Amino acid sequence: MDGGESGAAAVAVRGLTKVYRPQNGRGADAGTPALDAIDLEIPQGSLFGLLGPNGAGKSTLINILAGLVVKSVGRAEIWGFDIDRTPRQARAAIGVVPQELNIDPFFTPRELLDLQAGLYGVPRRRRRTDALLAAVGLTDKADAYARTLSGGMRRRLMVAKAMVHAPPVLVLDEPTAGVDVELRRQLWAYVRRLNRNGTTVLLTTHYLEEAESLCDRIAIIDHGRVVACDRTRALIDRLDIKELTLVVDHDLAAVPPALGALGAARRGSRRLVVHLQRSRLTVDRVLAAVAEDGVRVVDLSTTEPDLEDVFLRLTGGAATTDAEAEAEADAGADWADGS
Repeated sequence: MDGGESGAAAVAVRGLTKVYRPQNGRGADAGTPALDAIDLEIPQGSLFGLLGPNGAGKSTLINILAGLVVKSVGRAEIWGFDIDRTPRQARAAIGVVPQELNIDPFFTPRELLDLQAGLYGVPRRRRRTDALLAAVGLTDKADAYARTLSGGMRRRLMVAKAMVHAPPVLVLDEPTAGVDVELRRQLWAYVRRLNRNGTTVLLTTHYLEEAESLCDRIAIIDHGRVVACDRTRALIDRLDIKELTLVVDHDLAAVPPALGALGAARRGSRRLVVHLQRSRLTVDRVLAAVAEDGVRVVDLSTTEPDLEDVFLRLTGGAATTDAEAEAEADAGADWADGS
C-alpha cells in the first residue's frame, strides 16, 4: 500500500488528546484527559513497544488509530493517511489484534478469515486464508468450530484475522495474555517474521522482558503523556546505575572505610553492595578501595538495569537509594529530552 505522503512514518500523532465527558455532563473540558496532547512517531519497519501502567492511555490511543474512538484534539496518520481526511485508507493500513477474543464461536477459522477478507474487499483470488492459517499453526484446525479452539489457538487466529488485508501496520494489544510459553514462542516467531518482511509492528504488553527482547524502539506512556521514547538500548542506558556485589572471605563487623566512602552497604556479614553511577564511579575505583581496605574478595557480581527498572522509575513505581536518587537527579534532563 502506498502512503499518503512519501517517506511518512508508519504512525504519526501530533497533539493527540482525548477527554471523556464526565457522567455529570458538565462538558468535555471538565473531564480528565485519557490522552494529553501526545506527540509520537513510529518509524516504518520498526517493532515498536508502547508500554504503560493500566489506565495510562495505551488502549485509547490504539482505539483512536483503529477508528473505534473519536479523538478530541490533534492529528493522527497511519502510513501517511490522515484518520480524518482519508479514514478508509487509514483503516485499511492497520490491522489490530485486541485484548478481547472477539471470535464468533460458530464459524470455523477458514470461514472467519474469508469473511474478514470480504469485509475488507479482498477479492477471492487474492485471499491468503490457507497461508495465514499455516503461518499461525492452525492448518489442522481450519474446519473446526472456533468454540473448540484453546485460548492460545484463538489468540493466534486473531493475529491471522488482523492480517487478512495485508496491512503495513499491525497492532498487538497484550497478545500473549493467557498464552502458555510454547505458544508465546510460536507467536513471537511469526511476528518477527512479519517484521523482517516489512510489516511495522506496534506492541503493547505488561511482560516487560518480552518488550525488551523484541522491540527496537519503545515509548512509555503514563497518565496520558509520553514520558520517554527512544531506542530500547538507549532507554535502558539512560539509567546510569550499576549494582556491584562483593563477597569477602571473613565476617565484617562494619563497612570498611574506603568502601564506605563509596557508599557501600552491608548485606549480611560477608556481603557488600555498592550502587555506582557508571558515568562517575568505575569498577576499578571500587577494586582500588578493596585493596586499600585490605579486604579479600572471593566473589564479585554486577547487576545491570533493565527495562523494568526504567519503567518503574518513569512511572513512579520504584523506591530509590540515595545514590540512585542522585543519579536520577543528574539524568533528569535526559529523560525529558527523550520524550
